[in-house]
Amino acid sequence: MSKLPAILSRLDADLDAALLRLSSWVAIPSIGTDPAFNAETRRAAEWLKDDLVTLGFDASVRETGGQPVVVAHRRKPGAPHVLFYGHYDVQPVDPLELWENDPFKPEIKEIEPGRKVITGRGACDDKGQVMTFVEALRATLAETGDLPISLTIIVEGEEESGSVSLPPFVKANAEELKADLALVCDTGMWDRETPAITSSLRGMVYQEVAITCADRDLHSGLFGGAAANPIHVLANIIAQFKDETGRILIPGFYEGVEEPTNAQKADWADLGLTEKEFLGQIGLKHSVGEKGRMLIEQIQSRPTCDVNGIWGGYTGEGTKTVIASKASAKISFRLVGKQDPQKIAAAFQQFVRERLPDDVTAEFISHGASPALAVPVDMPALQKAQGALTEEWGRKAVAIGSGGSIPIAADFKRILGIDTLFVGFGLDDDRVHSPNEKYDLSSFHKGQRSWARILQVLGA
Repeated sequence: MSKLPAILSRLDADLDAALLRLSSWVAIPSIGTDPAFNAETRRAAEWLKDDLVTLGFDASVRETGGQPVVVAHRRKPGAPHVLFYGHYDVQPVDPLELWENDPFKPEIKEIEPGRKVITGRGACDDKGQVMTFVEALRATLAETGDLPISLTIIVEGEEESGSVSLPPFVKANAEELKADLALVCDTGMWDRETPAITSSLRGMVYQEVAITCADRDLHSGLFGGAAANPIHVLANIIAQFKDETGRILIPGFYEGVEEPTNAQKADWADLGLTEKEFLGQIGLKHSVGEKGRMLIEQIQSRPTCDVNGIWGGYTGEGTKTVIASKASAKISFRLVGKQDPQKIAAAFQQFVRERLPDDVTAEFISHGASPALAVPVDMPALQKAQGALTEEWGRKAVAIGSGGSIPIAADFKRILGIDTLFVGFGLDDDRVHSPNEKYDLSSFHKGQRSWARILQVLGA
């Protein structure tokens, strides 16, 4: 007889105690990006390790080149082996004056009738999300004495600063961390009532280009009309990145871009995302993405090219009539499917060089590159998790892409050879990375129940 009803009942009864545990963890100011908080960051790692030890895990705080990593194991020979990933570091809280309460003194608030939240830095990203999983483990162990899977947990302290130390740690400990599947709880739902599995993440290529013309800034009265202006050159090249339909014109750019299935398109269309709903919240009305594509495709399953910054010449107060010698821009590309980051970077640089006038040179700086990541939508583990989420929420769990990037998942694939399921319960209004971060109690509570269901179906 299934023990799931008893596990779910325990989670319901234990919600207040679970909130107290989460509050205790959120109260630790584990700002991993600021060395002044190194002691607190380590304290947050120790807190989680101690909690996992009480659940019968072989848990430890392990050293890296930066912030420590919590690693915990509970083995079950013969059962599917799952690797769960999260992070305990949080973003800085500046500007502090915009917080309604102390970011490290969590509070339970009712923000509208019938809607309660827990506030505090890390309440959602990622302590609250991690604890939905831990609480599901706690209830399962209390009711059954065991887990239906063999489980390894790894929770890092540098996610908010690029996870610099984690890939080397995973590579050095690959044998210990090997598993059949990875789970990540650092994503979101479609809306407050609709659960989601993030089945794809866009990759990233980030380039900086500097265009140089004359060997110094020039008097625009003496040299204007004759000397090449690098700002003009750069602006002209940038203007050639896309055509009037939004299609990116860099040769070979779309190699490896895959079309979604008809079933995926139908699911996305059913979500009914509109320009008014999505762009209206930021004061815009019209999408400038590729023509002929649904808005949801433009933001999750299509590649992009964006100018993130551009500068050159005089930008101070008043006037200075110069022709600059140099102009620069930062350009990012979000990648999908099987686009090759190195090929994209090389094609971009070639595109720029081919459009340089005489006497003009270009220099490039790479700020990183990572491939896109996709999980097959027909993968059994994804379908099992999708069914479990649908059962819990009473609405079909959607498999959607994310426009963002979580590079560690690519490292799990590259180093450990495993796919990752992204199941999260964050909401668009959780104010992640902003003042007054919060986590809905419905996300926290039903997130626990969701994980309890997913554990059972993965074990089966």
